[in-house]
Amino acid sequence: MKVLGIETSCDETGIAIYDAKLGLLAHCLHSQVKMHAEYGGVVPELASRDHIRKTLPLIDQVMQAAKITPEAITGIAYTAGPGLAGALLVGAAIAQSLAFAWDKPVVPVHHMEGHLLASMLEETPPSFPFVALLVSGGHTQLVAVADVGCYTLLGESIDDAAGEAFDKTAKLLDLGYPGGALLAKIAEQGETGRFYFPRPMMDRPGCDFSFSGLKTNVRNTIAANLAKESLGSLSLQMRADIALAFEEAVIETLVIKCKRALHLTGFKTLVTGGGVSANQSLRRALQAMVAEEDATVFFPRPEFCTDNGAMIAYAGYLHLKKGEQGDLGIKVYPRWSL
Repeated sequence: MKVLGIETSCDETGIAIYDAKLGLLAHCLHSQVKMHAEYGGVVPELASRDHIRKTLPLIDQVMQAAKITPEAITGIAYTAGPGLAGALLVGAAIAQSLAFAWDKPVVPVHHMEGHLLASMLEETPPSFPFVALLVSGGHTQLVAVADVGCYTLLGESIDDAAGEAFDKTAKLLDLGYPGGALLAKIAEQGETGRFYFPRPMMDRPGCDFSFSGLKTNVRNTIAANLAKESLGSLSLQMRADIALAFEEAVIETLVIKCKRALHLTGFKTLVTGGGVSANQSLRRALQAMVAEEDATVFFPRPEFCTDNGAMIAYAGYLHLKKGEQGDLGIKVYPRWSL
């Protein structure tokens, strides 16, 4: 079974082909970061137009790299949501058109399920059951995973996602776009203990998150220090110190909630996914926590933490293997519960 995966949920066009026996045959990714950087964030209309330009050429490129023809494709998987409506429609329309032209089954995939299963693409994949920490620009969730398609939401952010908080805080610190990665980089130069931000919702039971108040604390800290020093802008060192304090607060919050989720489920395996899961400080903190809990943590390789076609191809393969498939209607779900 060979599955073509198409990912166009936001600002990256990801294409891949997964083989049931050989694993990932080929994959490629086109990022729109440079295009959106001029605007300080993703412009949905520009994202959609770029997906239109890039998706078919990337499909040709991946199929040539895998050395296969349309006849060898068993099925097609595409991201149906959540994401930007226009961007999702591009991937859905192309997937459905190819499925009709090639007479192949097609299956819609939940974007966050792709992130949840991304670690399965590694040489040593996790085994079911496990707790999944999904941390991206749009979502922060803890999920109990019994098997493929058997998911129980344990907790999620009630406001800003962790990745969104990273990006907004980076903007407050005038670090540029994309903010999350730049904030993590400058935090490496920060001095621990210079600033401290509260760990949100630690006094409440459960596994829900909240990061909007943390962002407000950063804003107030910046304003207070600008006024105190009569400065027009923060020094590079002060921005690094604030970035580090913010990162420490987010990471400690995520680690504590992951520990709660492991205790709640009794599982001994933690799996991460999403763009923020590439953060090296978070990885070290989670590794330290699971070592104390006699548990194990699995991370996808950095290139599969961000949006990519490989995770969609793999998730699609699992659903097609179970006999699931969609119809030829072009349907997308900008908001879609896992």
